[in-house]
Amino acid sequence: MRSTPMKAPLDHPGWQLIPGQLIGMALLLLVALGLGSMLITAGGLDLSTVFNSRYLRGVVWFTVWQATLSVLVSLALALPISRALARYRRFPGRSALLRVMELSLVLPTIVAVSGIIGVYGRQGWVTGLLTEWFPGNGWNLYGLNGILLAHIFFNAPLAARVMLQSLEAVPPSRLRIASQLGLRGWWLWRSVEWPALRPVLPGLSALVFTLCFTSFAIIMTLGGGPAATTLEVAIYQALRFEFDFPQAAVLAVIQLLICGSLWWLVFRQRLETSLLPNRQLSHRVPLKPWPTQAVLSGILLLAFSLFLLLPLLAISIRGLPALLTLNTGASIYEQLLPATGRSLLIALPAGLGSVAASLMILASANKTTNPILKAIPTTTGYLPLIVPPIVLGTGLFLLLRPSLGNHAQGWVLVALINSLMALPFVIQVLRGPLNSQDSHSLRVADQLGILGWYRWRRIFWPLLRRPMALGLAYGIALSMGDFGVIALFGSPGQPTLPVLLYQQLSSYQVSAAAGTGLWLLVLLVSIFGLLSAIGRPPAHQREAIFPETTLEPEHA
Repeated sequence: MRSTPMKAPLDHPGWQLIPGQLIGMALLLLVALGLGSMLITAGGLDLSTVFNSRYLRGVVWFTVWQATLSVLVSLALALPISRALARYRRFPGRSALLRVMELSLVLPTIVAVSGIIGVYGRQGWVTGLLTEWFPGNGWNLYGLNGILLAHIFFNAPLAARVMLQSLEAVPPSRLRIASQLGLRGWWLWRSVEWPALRPVLPGLSALVFTLCFTSFAIIMTLGGGPAATTLEVAIYQALRFEFDFPQAAVLAVIQLLICGSLWWLVFRQRLETSLLPNRQLSHRVPLKPWPTQAVLSGILLLAFSLFLLLPLLAISIRGLPALLTLNTGASIYEQLLPATGRSLLIALPAGLGSVAASLMILASANKTTNPILKAIPTTTGYLPLIVPPIVLGTGLFLLLRPSLGNHAQGWVLVALINSLMALPFVIQVLRGPLNSQDSHSLRVADQLGILGWYRWRRIFWPLLRRPMALGLAYGIALSMGDFGVIALFGSPGQPTLPVLLYQQLSSYQVSAAAGTGLWLLVLLVSIFGLLSAIGRPPAHQREAIFPETTLEPEHA
């Protein structure tokens, strides 16, 4: 008698297709509800109210202007940095510099701002030197100066890292031919470097523009007044202080139109967009440099390293005494520990949710060939780029405000929006390893009946273990550093760590703010270190799990 083989758990194809579709449709519904409530609140969507107001016209203009300027300066700085890193591989500390550059994506904005104030503020290190060397120079951190400086601090490393990845992906054969032909300077740029960078520049510009356009914490702390107000800050003020819901809705619609149009152009042209740097591809560049090129590259990289490290050093030097001083330690930790608990209460579900949703979205997109079913999870993964979190939060705030009664409901909503906000980055981390499994191995698994849960456990889990830990770290870090959404839904009396830091900076509690910034920084580093250790496979399995051709994301 022939026995019927036992079915593997979760082996039905629907388990790979349906959850991702349901998540995609649920998120689309969530966004539709938020945008719908916003449009209803905005009434007839009379944009003339904005353009008839001098203040609101100025807000829209300044938002676009500072974002455009930030993109231009960030990319202009990132270009020589990436070329120097690609050519000058013997720069001492090159690997550490790359790790610091990768931190720019997850470093909480409010923490970096506190470090920038410590270096370039009124009592800052660099400001003191400038005042001594150039009395009456008129430097003021607050306003467009500070906004640009902070945006460059965050976006120039990210742009340089992505550009470096493109330069290192140039085939060695092309570099060898360029070396044999003796190409240098303009001709090397025109024939080798520009073709490598050109595909990523439009998507990278759109990404940096969106990050600067939707900047909130930087404008709140360094804006310096109504003349340097952006759409995000104006929406926040209209909701929380003026209770002018129609105006907030109209401003959110304008923000959505600008960001959505930009990303619609990017996706329509199928332009390459890299949100995260992947693993560094290691091959030497056999090119003949100019005699002075190594010296100039070294000076440039040294200056850039100081630009990135000085604010972090300021946080450490000023924050450590605040955390270690016994006399004031009790009062500091009385605020820090509850705020840490609230931050983790929001960030852990947000990180777990973003990883789980990303896996289901990717599985669903890979499982189907139907263009409509494929478009639902694919579009969902990039929703936060098209619909900024503050716009979605505004819509949900307007939708739920009559019944949004207690803090717990607000925190659930914040965790949900933070989870959605992390989706594009977590998907980028998981997509490569998930799709790296070759079709031959999968066919062999089919023949052996390794399906469902066993297929996941034996084939995909070893490949995804470490990327999932990295994606979880990204999700938690992005949520813990969030200041925009929590400022909308949170309570000043029960702050999370970023809100507590903002309150301390606003009330000129410099020492306490430095301690909170260092505490948050150490917490994030610990989370990355812990998850990196958990996600690392045993040593005897590494070679078998990660072949040389597998792109495995690394992080700091």
